[in-house]
Amino acid sequence: MKLTIFGAGGGIGRQLVEQAIAAGNDVTVVVRDPAKAPPRSVRTVTADLLAADPAALTSAVGGADAVLSALGPANNAAAGVASKGTTAIIQAMHETAVRRLIVVSAAPVGTTPSPGRPHPPKRDPGDRFFLGYVMYPIIKAALRPQYLDLGLMEDALRDSGLDWTAVRPVQLTDKPLTGTYRAALGRNLPGGRYISRADVAHYMLRALEQPETIHQTVGLAN
Repeated sequence: MKLTIFGAGGGIGRQLVEQAIAAGNDVTVVVRDPAKAPPRSVRTVTADLLAADPAALTSAVGGADAVLSALGPANNAAAGVASKGTTAIIQAMHETAVRRLIVVSAAPVGTTPSPGRPHPPKRDPGDRFFLGYVMYPIIKAALRPQYLDLGLMEDALRDSGLDWTAVRPVQLTDKPLTGTYRAALGRNLPGGRYISRADVAHYMLRALEQPETIHQTVGLAN
């Protein structure tokens, strides 16, 4: 399968590249800083998703069977990278007639208001009481710009007309791949606290073969 991976310089992105190549896929990576390109990548395209560079993006996406994005704000100051970057990816995919897109979101986004979902549920059906009513409100208040960015990204997905999937992992770790994580369509996982970046990447690649995940959010947890 021919895959284009955005955000390849980050933790999940590096795992996506390594696992995709190990599985025999033809991989193109897109990075803003060439120094952060994974050393094993087959083809590297340098592009700034926040700048007007449509030619580089269409070159990276054209001919791909699917696009995977690990874009996300590393802190509140970086908020905007997910929504703006994903919007640019969507435009490039329309221009090149590529339809399958899988992105990383986050577990609290299901209860985060956005222009496209101004009245989300106060608690995700998969969250236990303490997490849904105590912990997540505190976390969302502290990281509001980041979750709003991801909420705007999910709005863009729903309006895109593409075959999209947004994975919503709980707190990320750098532990090794296990393959024993849990996944649930349209909700979070009861009791889920952590998941490794390697396992998130593993699921994103698995989802390429799961048509039931199209137009769905997917909760991920250990």
